[in-house]
Order: sequence, then C-alpha cells, then structure tokens
Amino acid sequence: MTRLVTLVSGLGWHVQDLLRASKSVGVFLDPVPFPTLNGTIGAGADRVEAGDALDLTRVDGVLVRMMPPGSLEQVVFRMDALHRLEAAGVPLLNAPRAVEVAVDKYLATARLSAAGLPVPATWAGETSESAMAAFEAFGGDVVLKPLFGSEGRGLVRLQEPEVARRVFAAIERIGSVLYVQKYVRHPGYDIRVFVLAGRVLGAMKRHAPAGDWRTNVAVGGRPERVSLSGAQTDLAIRAAAAVGASMAGVDLLHDPAIDGDVVLEVNAVPGWKALAAATGVDVAAALLDHLKGEARR
Repeated sequence: MTRLVTLVSGLGWHVQDLLRASKSVGVFLDPVPFPTLNGTIGAGADRVEAGDALDLTRVDGVLVRMMPPGSLEQVVFRMDALHRLEAAGVPLLNAPRAVEVAVDKYLATARLSAAGLPVPATWAGETSESAMAAFEAFGGDVVLKPLFGSEGRGLVRLQEPEVARRVFAAIERIGSVLYVQKYVRHPGYDIRVFVLAGRVLGAMKRHAPAGDWRTNVAVGGRPERVSLSGAQTDLAIRAAAAVGASMAGVDLLHDPAIDGDVVLEVNAVPGWKALAAATGVDVAAALLDHLKGEARR
C-alpha cells in the first residue's frame, strides 16, 4: 500500500479529514508533527527521520499540511529537511521552494507581478518615514500586513495620517518589516480558489462580516459556493504557477479601478474546511489521490 506522510502542527480537523479520506483513496497516511523531524548526514546514513523510527526518504509522498510557528532557526531547519526530501526524490505537496515563496508576502507579490498578473499597489521596507511616503502615494488608505501570516490575522487598515505614523513607528521599533498595500474598495467579498495540479477543485465567495472589511472565514467571513468565469479560472491557475505551487489557495478580489480581479495572496498550505462545506468537494481525497499518483510515477 502507498505510504504517505502529512507534516502537521497538530491533530485538528484537517488531519482528521485527511485520515478519513485516506481510507477511500487506499493509502496509509501517517501524520507527523514538524518538531519531530531530524536529519542524519554522513557515514552512509543520509536520511531525514521523524522521531527515531520513520525514515521519510523512504515514504511514497509527503503533504505539507502546515508550517507551525517557530524560531528562525527552527523554520530554516524544517525547510532544509524539505529540500533534502525533494533531493531524495520524494514527491512533496508543495515543493519547498513554493512554500518559501508563498509564505513571504513580498516575494509572492513580486512573483505574481513579474508574471504579468494584477496585484494591489504594494510597498515594503523597514523605515516608518518611507512607509508614510507610501501611505500618501496610495491615497491615505492602506492595509498594513504582517510579512508572514494568514487567515486575516494582524491586518490593519490605516486611513488617518497620525494613526498611520504611530503604527509604522511602532513596527519599526520592534525590528519588523513594513508591508503596505493600497486598500482596494471591494464589493464586500473576495473569492478563494483552490487549485491543484493546474486545475480548479472548487471556489467560494467569502462575504465580510457586518462592520468589517476583512473577508477571511477565520475572522467571521461567510462562505458561499461560486462559479468562476473563464478569466478568474485562468488567473487563479496562473497565480499558483507563478509561485511554483501545485496546491494553492488563491485569493481574488474585484478592483473597480481596473474593472477586474487582482490577486491578493497565494497560500501554499491552504486549509479547506469552509471550502469543502460550501462546495461539497472532497479536497482531502483529491490531495491524497494526487500524491498517490505522483508516487506511482
């Protein structure tokens, strides 16, 4: 039987959904917490293991379900381990470089723009003085985002110059990067598209809760199944390809200024709980079936 591993930060809903799907797909799935990874080099024993028993270089495929928080050293080591597995020929979903690009909002946005895809006007830097110049250039209405982060957490909309100045100065003092995007006056929802291997599995609208501009389900957004236009399908698939992700959650937002959609973000470790409920698509089974096929090849 095909043996797959999913690298996780816990054993919550997504892991349980994958374990459920593994039975119908006909694979053995082993959830492995990222902190248990270790590596051996030299003496003819090069390998990456989980604990002291499971040699990951010998499994049939690895699904990177989540990258848990950690120190810089811990995150770098985890990525090193993924690169070693890739070099050993283990199929990975996603490949480590795609995870590295997508988790970095600045790099991901740069890749999207370089691929000719529409993105919100964006500025990133380290000084509050330069951030204020970007604030003014973007019309005095911006969204400040953590460079690394997801699910709408840590996003701040800034519209008052004095408030923006204080917030930027505070971010500068703690040594963080300022990542600023021009606020897009959206219609009250965005669209999350789940892409796998160059095709769309499903898509949903995420309606912002009353009194909030954020649409993420994690902060109260209401999911609703949606059918994509041909242009939206093409945009989502091209966005996933631009960051090198076979599996991606692509966020599209209608921008009245261009009368079309912009790509807000590409997530290379996307969740699917709300999307599966809204669309009826068995995302977990599709992911495992894809990895099973990669193992056969």
